[in-house]
Amino acid sequence: MSTPDVESLSYEQAREELQDVVRRLETGAATLEESMRLWERGEALAARCQQWLDGARERLAKAQQATEEEK
Repeated sequence: MSTPDVESLSYEQAREELQDVVRRLETGAATLEESMRLWERGEALAARCQQWLDGARERLAKAQQATEEEK
């Protein structure tokens, strides 16, 4: 099973996979190599979620600014 490219994931997909990665790491059952792969994937997923959130904040700020300018 291949994992999708992080950049192609929606916020919800990235968040869901990140939650799964955290659960798997917390069990402590993975080998060191697998844990490192999970950690790296988790970091990439967290960054993707942050990109989505930053983009949403920017859009909200622009919408608020446009509303203020209309007044």
